[in-house]
Amino acid sequence: MSSDSGYPSFVDYWSRTSTAMFEGLIEANRAAATAFTGVGPADTTSADGGSDGQDDERGARAEERIAADEDLPEWETNLEADGQTLSVGDRVRFTKRLTAADVDRFAAASGDTNPLHLDEEWAADTRFGDTIAHGTLVAGTISAALARLPGGVVYLSQDLEFRAPVDIGARVTADIEVVEALGGDRFRLRTTVESEDATVIDGEAVVLIEDVPPRN
Repeated sequence: MSSDSGYPSFVDYWSRTSTAMFEGLIEANRAAATAFTGVGPADTTSADGGSDGQDDERGARAEERIAADEDLPEWETNLEADGQTLSVGDRVRFTKRLTAADVDRFAAASGDTNPLHLDEEWAADTRFGDTIAHGTLVAGTISAALARLPGGVVYLSQDLEFRAPVDIGARVTADIEVVEALGGDRFRLRTTVESEDATVIDGEAVVLIEDVPPRN
């Protein structure tokens, strides 16, 4: 993914080739949840029982729904929080690999079928040199991290800067830190996503923490 021009033009190009960055944040998070949990379209194997010509992972479609509060074995979570209520200094990190199957599910759930994410032959002729993960799919790991904070987290706002693309198959880590209590059970959070020791998304969010009903 080499670039023969300056970083601003790189960002401009990426912005032009990505659809609806984070104005539809809630819908994007729903689509990301579909990708992460494997609840997506039916299997795309051919009529003769063979694959569609892509690797097994790309064509895979999980049929089972994931349970509330469930963690998959390949996910990693590191929570640093005191007690059952949110406070300044609390921090959570959520790590997962963004697979080709994740990208396919996200495209189906969100409707973002940009060839930059799905067509390897076409993407090879772009400045990226290969397909890349949707920016909103990468940012969806922020929502995944928030879900692991104490209390019921309600998104109020999210500002993001997309700094670099993420290769399909790369491991990403969303890092959330509570930096300010705003009153009224609202908190300001620092939100970043890292991949291969580089920050690929930087921003901040405001969330509301609500009391949650007990689960049976």
